[in-house]
Amino acid sequence: MFIPTNIIDRIKLPFRKDRELCASLRQILGFYPHRLHYYKRALQHKSTGSHGKHRDGDHNERLEYLGDAVLESIVSDILYRHFPDRREGFLTNTRSKIVQRDTLNRLSRELGLDSLIHSSGHNNSHNSYMGGNAFEALVGAVYLDRGYDACMHFMRDRILRQLINIDKMAAQEVNFKSKLIEWAQKNRLQLEFRIIEERCENHASPIFVTRIVIEGLDCETGKGYSKKESHQQAAKATLKALKTDKMLTQSILSARDQRAENNMIE
Repeated sequence: MFIPTNIIDRIKLPFRKDRELCASLRQILGFYPHRLHYYKRALQHKSTGSHGKHRDGDHNERLEYLGDAVLESIVSDILYRHFPDRREGFLTNTRSKIVQRDTLNRLSRELGLDSLIHSSGHNNSHNSYMGGNAFEALVGAVYLDRGYDACMHFMRDRILRQLINIDKMAAQEVNFKSKLIEWAQKNRLQLEFRIIEERCENHASPIFVTRIVIEGLDCETGKGYSKKESHQQAAKATLKALKTDKMLTQSILSARDQRAENNMIE
């Protein structure tokens, strides 16, 4: 059950900032929160703690994890109904375009969510992800506060009917390979697209399997009916892994630094 617009006058919040936050969330979500502490946590970046360290419950990473899963489920549901005759591959690719970091960053800016995030302002390595991460954490907060139906209402009626044209986005081509190459060049990394398998399934078209290798470290694989498609799928999986697996990213950067050090010695 959603709270009427004028109910904010009767919500007993002791602090002015809490009342202002409730009003801002109402503008973003279309309804007022029941349990404000979830939303405060969703907007709390870990950089605001002492030396950037919080207890797990004090910043938004756990809510980001939850919101990511809820968001994928809801977008899958909406796309399944919106495109009743399209195949799984098309639905998966369209979902990826909606939940990718660039899209979520844009949504965060357009909703005004960026201005509500609490961060130290000095953590430049994560600034490009902060808005999108907060958007996912916000979805996690709505899920805990109001449940799945409220998340569906927010994504369907607020986001996909007002801020994203599903049909137009579905027609756009996302070049994951270019994105990965751009990231590798920006960080001065050695990147390789390595074909590790080529086979035919049931005497049909050949299947290619590509593995991404960065600084000599094996990353994700992808398969397709052409080398180009397998490159795209491997790049897509690797970009997702780099986003979620901080140990992988750190290992790659450490390998890069070790290579640079060895080159100086030689």
